[in-house]
Amino acid sequence: MADHDSPQEVAETFLKKLEDSPFIMIGLNDGNHSEPMNVKLDDEQPNTLFIFSAHDNRIAKGGEAMAQFVGKGHDFFACLAGRVSEETSAATIDKLWDNSVEAWFPNGKAEARLNRFDITSAELWETDVAISGRLKMLFGGTIHGSESSSHAVVDSLA
Repeated sequence: MADHDSPQEVAETFLKKLEDSPFIMIGLNDGNHSEPMNVKLDDEQPNTLFIFSAHDNRIAKGGEAMAQFVGKGHDFFACLAGRVSEETSAATIDKLWDNSVEAWFPNGKAEARLNRFDITSAELWETDVAISGRLKMLFGGTIHGSESSSHAVVDSLA
């Protein structure tokens, strides 16, 4: 990790990147493949990602899970471990329901299930390669750690 980026700063960058591109690959630790899902954030519930799905979706049964995130510009990466369970709070469902969700569930909220992914740990990488590193990538050369990226292992995104 670069000296100027604390784990908390890298975690805050992750949340900003996730708002720009709210898609993750997520799968239960059950041997099935991960799949792309759109996530919702609730500022009042840190360390939790919310995912609307069909009731019979792969993650709907819940359990231990892993999720991966790649930033829109391929300049940020995250691997998240946690647990998927059903969110039953009508207030949370109402708060997170919007036109983009309704487009997938035109018959309304009864057709959808809100899953919560409670993050227990995360590894985050910010790959903002310095100018000197970019030149080395173009013309060959060794990129040193101080030129390459920030990396953080965090237990909390809050």
